[in-house]
Amino acid sequence: MERERLACAGRAHTHTERSHFAWPAGPRTHRWAQRQSNKRMNDWQRRVAGAIGIVAATLLSYALVYQWGMQAYEDRSVLYIQALQVVIEAVTTAGFGSHAPWSSPQMNAMVLFMNLTGVLFVFLAVPLFAVPVLRDAFEQRPPETFAGADHIVLAPHTSRIEALIDELEAQGRDYVLLEPRRERAKALHVDGYPVVHGDPESVSALKRVGLRAASALVVDGRDEVDTSVILSARELSDEIQTVAVIEDEALEPYHRMAGTDHVLSPRQLLGKGLAGEIPFLLRMKGDTTIGIGENLEVAELDIEAGSPLCDQTIGELRLRERFGVDVIGAWFGGTFESPVGPETTVDCRARLLVSGAPERIQALRREDSSTLQLRKRQRVIVVGYGQSGRAAVDMLADTEARLTIIDAKERPDVDVVGDARDPRVYEEANAKTADAIIIDLDDDTTTLFATLIARDANPDAHIVARANEEENERKIYRAGADYVQSLATISGRMMAATVLDKEEVLSFQTKIDVVRLPVGRLAGRTLAGEDVRARTGCTVVAAIRDGDVITSLDPETFVFEDEDRLVIVGTDEGVQRFEEHFLP
Repeated sequence: MERERLACAGRAHTHTERSHFAWPAGPRTHRWAQRQSNKRMNDWQRRVAGAIGIVAATLLSYALVYQWGMQAYEDRSVLYIQALQVVIEAVTTAGFGSHAPWSSPQMNAMVLFMNLTGVLFVFLAVPLFAVPVLRDAFEQRPPETFAGADHIVLAPHTSRIEALIDELEAQGRDYVLLEPRRERAKALHVDGYPVVHGDPESVSALKRVGLRAASALVVDGRDEVDTSVILSARELSDEIQTVAVIEDEALEPYHRMAGTDHVLSPRQLLGKGLAGEIPFLLRMKGDTTIGIGENLEVAELDIEAGSPLCDQTIGELRLRERFGVDVIGAWFGGTFESPVGPETTVDCRARLLVSGAPERIQALRREDSSTLQLRKRQRVIVVGYGQSGRAAVDMLADTEARLTIIDAKERPDVDVVGDARDPRVYEEANAKTADAIIIDLDDDTTTLFATLIARDANPDAHIVARANEEENERKIYRAGADYVQSLATISGRMMAATVLDKEEVLSFQTKIDVVRLPVGRLAGRTLAGEDVRARTGCTVVAAIRDGDVITSLDPETFVFEDEDRLVIVGTDEGVQRFEEHFLP
């Protein structure tokens, strides 16, 4: 599919020069690699080898005892090979007629004991060998190699890598996971992921996933392990693009020394994003805007309490008649709706996604903020003073906001020390007078409880919360948050923006895309005739014809031509529906 992503815009609730450093190769390196390879000998093979050794030693020992017993108790001399034959026959219960019967009770007892040993071997062999063999024969094991070209190698599988996979699949890009955990690799294989089990630090494992033919390597393990993976990758290729996601921003220079091309620190961006979602006057970055040509923008517009646009229906706002802008969709309580009907009420703290000429959007923004300029200096409580929390505080420090910082540890700048799940902490921080509360914690369960307590302490505060896992966003919204940003989503978007070609990302917190697509089956037809918005949830905001960007697309009369390219705004799922309906 020929798709060019122009930008990513929207919200978190739904869905850059090269340097090299390498250790000198030598015998020591090779000996270490050989030792590691030997250590990874298959456990089942070791069990088989050990069991064979035990059985062989038992048979040889029994043969010696049997030879002695025949001389001592039966007064018969037998060769050792004959004794060994009788022992094997007795243990395997295949018969022992050559020397039977035995006259002495000692020899009869010895033969009986050998028979019982054979039965014991059978019972032990079933769980030790038969069951593993059958299990290995029927279980779905991941392939040992991956053959591809221009693919992206991901190591290991994490929630942030999962968010990147969503982006890669939306773009139709090939990828392979290199997963060091055996059981995790098996589970991913069963779920349909292209995965190879292996140690990403191993050069041989990187060879098995076709690193030399890959376009990029993305690592998201422990910071120190990631540098080792990059060094191993550089032994195979100096040209492959390498991307590392780090937890500790202070370690970035060492990743650069190891040869990492792009070192990403999503926690910093997350903290700034959380601060950027504080009510209007505290926002430093302004609403996200995507330019399409010279005369068209797609923009996000926050509707805050006190705005003249608040608590009116789309029909009552008459944004097209008054400002010349079109409403593409809107977020209500963490859910994106598109299209929105004229009867839909735009409540306070909603967010509109609109398109129009730059000057028209600016006029709408001035109208939205006209009564907000008189708002008082705001008081903000920051719960959690880790890396992203400090980034949020640094951003807010340039504003007139009055800050109160809560953290579980006593640190410089922390005003209240205590557990975020303790209501008394919020009383001490005087949360009931706060205009906004930022909850930035490492554990989503703690975040859920802290959000409940914060909402109870101040029903009117604007609560912005961090989710570490995308699957927990909805629960945090239900707990009372006004806005939730997912660390996994931001990380995935950052990685996607780095490794994917022809992509310009304006907002990493979102899964609303602006893409350019062929006209497909819309050629010779109109938007109204095909009911595009209702069928796909996407909005066609422009058509590119002979190099010109056409923004005046009357749904009833504008007819698309075969060579047109469309600029479409929608969720990832909406864009996919458009492709299914209108593209061959």
